Parts: sequence; C-alpha cells; structure tokens
Amino acid sequence: MPDDLLSPDEINALLSGGGDFGDTDEISASDAEQLAKVSDTFANAENSVINMLAGKNVTTSVGSPEVLTQEDFSGKFEDLPFLFSTTFGGMDDRPLALVVDQKGALTLADLMMGGGGADIPEPSDLYWNAAQEGLSQVVGSAFTSLSGLLAGRRLMPENTTSALGEDQWRALSLEPADAKIWASPVNVVIDGLKPFNIWTCMTLDNALDIAGFMRDALEGKKPQPEASNNNPMGGGNMGGGRQNAGPAVDVRPAAFQPLGGSGGGGTPSPIDLIADIPVRVTVELGKARKSVSEILALTAGAVVELDKMAGEPVDILVNGKLIAHGEVVVIDENFGVRITDIIPGGAARAAS
Repeated sequence: MPDDLLSPDEINALLSGGGDFGDTDEISASDAEQLAKVSDTFANAENSVINMLAGKNVTTSVGSPEVLTQEDFSGKFEDLPFLFSTTFGGMDDRPLALVVDQKGALTLADLMMGGGGADIPEPSDLYWNAAQEGLSQVVGSAFTSLSGLLAGRRLMPENTTSALGEDQWRALSLEPADAKIWASPVNVVIDGLKPFNIWTCMTLDNALDIAGFMRDALEGKKPQPEASNNNPMGGGNMGGGRQNAGPAVDVRPAAFQPLGGSGGGGTPSPIDLIADIPVRVTVELGKARKSVSEILALTAGAVVELDKMAGEPVDILVNGKLIAHGEVVVIDENFGVRITDIIPGGAARAAS
C-alpha cells in the first residue's frame, strides 16, 4: 500500500471535523471530535465578546489544531506574543493559555478602552491590563459553555495572569519546553481591521482528559470527583482521553422545560444541571471615550464625564450581555441596584 494513503483513523478525524493532528496515535478520531467542540466553544466566546466590544461585524473561524512541543509552538511567532494564563477551577486547576500576537492583543485592548481598533496603540501596562480583561471575559464565557458539555461540572477561571512573552517563552510556563501541547487557533476578523489569531493551548494529557470527560457526559455518566494531586498544575491522565468510553447507552436530545415552568412532582428540570454555574453580573453606570494622553493625565480629584445624564437608568449585564435596566440604591452601607426594566430575551442570550 502506498505510504501516502490516509489511514482509517485519519479519514475519520477529517470527517469529524477534528482537523489535522499529525500523529493519530496521540489524538484518536473520538478525541478529535470532542476537542473540536472545545475549539468551537472558544471561537463562539471570542466572537460574542469581541462583537460586543467592537460594535462591528465579527467573524471567527477555527483553524487546524496541532499537537506539538512547546518549543515548536513558540517557533511559530516572529515577535513575542501576549500570553494569558489561567487554570480550570473545578477541574484540578489544569492549566490553560490563550496566546495572541502583539498587534491582536493591542487591538483587543483598544476595543476594551472604547477605541475603534484601527490605530494600534503603543504597548504599555495600561493596554496589557485591558487585553487581559478582554481575554478574561472570553474565558469566562467559554467556561460557562464548557460546563454544559461536561454534565454541569462547575468551572471557574482561577490563578489568572498575563504578560508579554520573553525570550524562550512557553505557552504553559510551568511545563517544560519539550512537553507536548494541544494548540487550537481561532482566526478573528473584524470589519475594517487586520485579522489576528487567538490560540487555545493545553497540555496534550489535559486535552485528552477533557475529551474523555465530555464523552462521558454525552453518555450520561456523572463526573467523578477529582483525585488529589501533589502537582495540581501537572497534566496526569485522570481516566479521560486514553481510556475506552465504556458500553453504549441510549443517547437522545435533552428536552428542556420552559424557563418559567414548574418541574412538577419533585423531579428536577434539566435546567437544574446548569443552574449553579456562576456568571458575572456587572452594573454599568456609563461610558466615556478618552485618548491615551487624557488617561495618562488623570490625577486624584479629576472628573470623568460619562455618556449618561443624571437620573438615567444604569445597564445590568450578565457575562457582558445586556439583560436589564435599573436604578442605584443603597442597602445599609453597600450599593445595590433595583431592576426597573427587563430586556426581552436578554437572560436567554446571556446564558447561551
């Protein structure tokens, strides 16, 4: 048989949309199918967050994931990239990194600060912090969606840091240069702006574990408690991607009750599976657009004029999506907000 013919596993991986992973002994067709869902989840989160920030048409598309060493991955970048690092809180603090080239990170930062993204600002701590906040919103949105693919397993970003890469940088700083990682690129295209990629990176072992957890969730298996680990940042296999999926079970689409309906008879509604997933609630008093020089000129006692009139209702956002309007109140010594108007469909969009 000619050496250039595809093997059955390679054909299945391509048909499942898993992309070209090179060594099919490490990524099976089943693993590739589940990891493609992870890639799509991050692409959707990036589309949602950046669309909200830019106010323009945003298109995100998943490229071909790769399995390669950290050293080889670093060699893909001509300039030092921006590194966003976090861990899967609720899943043994497995490490995760988002890697963006400098121009892409500065574009995101400019959008975070109310700019149009067309004029790339000079790098500074102010803009790197803004880029971290933007990527933090992406990860928060992606984790919420991943919880639904993991049978309601509660996920929270923890141990979050960010920095511009230095010489001999690694996507996952606590893993050695020869460690194999799963790296999935998402191409971000914003109308009128230069496209850029955001790479999602995990150790190969952790990626296989997550694929296994997702497969178990699809088959109706409950997630097992995480075993104690003397090295919580490591990528030891926890019974996920490298093990057989187990006997076949009856799998059917979930039938969710209407959000306002009654469960009846004491039986929990399927929505209960995600009811405890935490979301970020933000009350926005108003916005202002300033130049970098105006920001740097701010001093104690300076007044920033917002785009809202006194007495106007404030915006209430969940995971960055507007769901309601309200008015600010004081409860004992704390601020609060009284909801005055619900945006139709806002809660459903925020939960999606």
